[in-house]
Amino acid sequence: MGLLISENEALEMKLDTMIVPLLKELAKEFDKKSLWRLNKSEIIKFIIENDITHTEVNKFIKKKYHTEKLKKRIEMISDEELSNELHKVKTFHWGAVQGKLDNLIQKNYVREYSKYSELIDSIEKELYETIKNHVVCSWYNHWTSVIIEDCISKHPKVVPTLMDKKRVDIFFNNQPFDLKTTYFPKFYKKNIEDALKNPKDLIVQLYENQSDSRFGDDNRLYVVLLDSKNPEKSWEIKRDFELIQKHIMEFFDNEEVTEKDKVIFKVKKKSYEAISKILFIVK
Repeated sequence: MGLLISENEALEMKLDTMIVPLLKELAKEFDKKSLWRLNKSEIIKFIIENDITHTEVNKFIKKKYHTEKLKKRIEMISDEELSNELHKVKTFHWGAVQGKLDNLIQKNYVREYSKYSELIDSIEKELYETIKNHVVCSWYNHWTSVIIEDCISKHPKVVPTLMDKKRVDIFFNNQPFDLKTTYFPKFYKKNIEDALKNPKDLIVQLYENQSDSRFGDDNRLYVVLLDSKNPEKSWEIKRDFELIQKHIMEFFDNEEVTEKDKVIFKVKKKSYEAISKILFIVK
């Protein structure tokens, strides 16, 4: 059995990423009196049974994304302003392993010092800088990821989700994908040329090297960034909006989702299958 979902399954998943008021708005050509008492699953069933097409749903979602979600973000800060702000970051150093900041505080401060004055002195000398770096890196990652997702969502082949849905950020060719932006991994023993020739090999290793807390066998679109001349500066690519836009448009213009995108990977001796693609942004 193939891993690609059917047209009906895709339509139901798209509708499920919408809140009830939007679902009712989508179905406005029907008698609203028959909808107002229905719950979300009943409204979705009602819409599907009334033959609203993928084209109509896609058009509605894209319009709402651009006129509401994207507009709201741009009103907060324009692309140009955001680019200027992101370029103020001069170094990218977490200071503490992602997800381990609390452990660091407990080990190196809470349990280390018994005297209040020594604790405060150590916080002022060391912890402040660690936390500042951690917050700046988190802030940088958040806003650069917003831009990448906005760029992807603008492409005609892509339909974004209108609300957060676990493991689904976009639909590409009516297939759900979780977006994962990462840097060319150090654990990959081959070079970028090998990865470009055989992207599935890198995809499998990205799945197999997931942390336990972030494990998933969901469909994924990996966006892999690399400064080939200076890998340590790869983080700067995330704020190069022009380069990102160019690679995203070229990728979606030329790619399609097929059963050939199936990957098989193993974690703790158990085999998993998923549909996955990889978008390289190499400088």
